[in-house]
Amino acid sequence: MTGVAARRTTELLPQRDGVDVGVTVIVTVVERPEALDGLYREYAAVLDACGRSYEFIFVAHPYFHELLEPLLAIERLGEPVRTIEAARSVGETALLRMGLDDARGAVIVTVPAYRQVQPSAVAELLAAVDAGSDLAVARRWPRLDSRVNRLQHLALHLTAGRLANGTLHDIACGVRAAPREVLLDIPLYGDFARFLPLLAIFNGYRVVEVESAQHPSDLARRLYSPGVYVRRMIDILGLYFLLRFTEKPLRFFGLIGSVLAGIGGIALVVMFVQRLYGQPLGDRPLMLLAVLLATLGVQAIALGLVGEMIVHFNASRRRGYRLREPRKPGEDSASRS
Repeated sequence: MTGVAARRTTELLPQRDGVDVGVTVIVTVVERPEALDGLYREYAAVLDACGRSYEFIFVAHPYFHELLEPLLAIERLGEPVRTIEAARSVGETALLRMGLDDARGAVIVTVPAYRQVQPSAVAELLAAVDAGSDLAVARRWPRLDSRVNRLQHLALHLTAGRLANGTLHDIACGVRAAPREVLLDIPLYGDFARFLPLLAIFNGYRVVEVESAQHPSDLARRLYSPGVYVRRMIDILGLYFLLRFTEKPLRFFGLIGSVLAGIGGIALVVMFVQRLYGQPLGDRPLMLLAVLLATLGVQAIALGLVGEMIVHFNASRRRGYRLREPRKPGEDSASRS
């Protein structure tokens, strides 16, 4: 199971074996968890009103064990709830993969362990999936939270949001819906679960946003430790490279290498001319800096060339595109693998 051991604290209900499940709601219990039994009741009420068959899977870190206890009581009452507890601390992506491995629903709804939008948004997301969307994402609109939160939101979209070419406005919202096969097809690892819409667009899936009312619990100001912001920036840098330069690594490393080698080469030429006119170079730190820059530039270009060779030899074994069926009159198009 995604290479991470896990233990189930509840088993499948025997009376539900063989029963078709339309929707699986996966709740990843990672950060800022609220009362999980209350979260279940709110979203279950919406699904009941929609007439959907459903199940809930709560996937949690081991140190959130006590928060799972109320769910055991709900399960004993016959409610369609299961819990999976990771054997060790893992990221949100690993927890999501655990839930997907156990999900039985044709459509998956992902929900964080805290409230971001009103539960009624789930009905609209499911309607968008039924209409042909491959991934429906809730957009908190209008934004009512603090200025600090909105500044962080703006910073995220000025960096990672550019990868979606302006088509997405709330990447950080974790309330999403998609067919199960779509989520299984998208390569998820590391901490890239928060960038799921961007990965879906990159893999050729149709992603739509559904405007949803922001939940009052989501209005509080949120500030994190400096380490969190550093990790987020590293993740964005890695995501940017994967989405823009996976097929052409030489453009990325070649650009960096050319700049470094160019600066170092120019400095070396200038110092060579100065040496011809009798100026000594032995006591000039600039000489060492120029040699270092030129060496790093050549190494970066060589790394890009190695990447190009790897892509070339693997190009025949992978498909870098996705076909879409022609749109029929009065019908939405859907992505096909």
